[in-house]
Amino acid sequence: MIIDVHVHCAFFKDICEDSGRVQFRRDEYALHKTGPADMEQTLTVMDFAKIDKSILLPLDLTTISGDTLVSNQEVYKLVNLQPDRFIGFASVDPYCPDALEVTEYAFKDLQLAGLKLNLSRLKLYPMDKRLTPIYDLCVKYNRPIMFHAGLSWEPNAPSRYGRPIEYEDLAMAYPTLRFCLAHFGWPWVDETVMLMIKFPNVYTDTSLLYLDSPKRFFDQIFMKNMGPTWIEHNFLEQVMFGSNAPRFRPARIREGVESLPMRKGSMEKILGLNAEKFLGLGGQ
Repeated sequence: MIIDVHVHCAFFKDICEDSGRVQFRRDEYALHKTGPADMEQTLTVMDFAKIDKSILLPLDLTTISGDTLVSNQEVYKLVNLQPDRFIGFASVDPYCPDALEVTEYAFKDLQLAGLKLNLSRLKLYPMDKRLTPIYDLCVKYNRPIMFHAGLSWEPNAPSRYGRPIEYEDLAMAYPTLRFCLAHFGWPWVDETVMLMIKFPNVYTDTSLLYLDSPKRFFDQIFMKNMGPTWIEHNFLEQVMFGSNAPRFRPARIREGVESLPMRKGSMEKILGLNAEKFLGLGGQ
């Protein structure tokens, strides 16, 4: 099974009935030319890339931006429309007084499979005390966290909050909490690597901001900047396929990943088995 762990669903037509909300999303995501895509188009993009399931990521920035970019209820709606193709994550704004209630409702009642946080947008470090009870709930419900990590291209989102080294204390304090530092933490790839070597609960994904093409960029990062056997020999169980759709095309990211010279079994782990383990589904 091929699982894309990093998909933004803000422009899925089924949750774009309100034109004002669509414009709000364009402004917040800095995707000014993006328009709503109907379900058939979304599934065609997945099928073209041979992706079986996509993890849909909402984002709650209520106190920063005035609203959620994508709400937990909207993700829940999309998952119910395509339960065989979509896996839904939740999001929460830790500054909100009802943050714990929102998180628990998403896990217990909506049955969302994990939590998405962008601490650069929230201007929070990962060990901020506001996050502690949220982490505790994730452990209680066995839900992983997808953190935005590395570069934040939005001008109002300082990248220092997503620097991988800032998450070392979290990995030590919560050894049973699985969390993903998305985008390989680029440009701090070596810090992401260091954390994965030390902590088996730390994951990453392949949704790097490539500067030319995915094939060329992945060759540079994974075969030249890193040793060509680093992934297979050191942290093979912790790297997941993620595309960052719709900003990047899933088929191009998958082509870049599959161009890496790896054994078939190793590639199968990256493309899906590691995501199953991350989700707590018992993938091997």
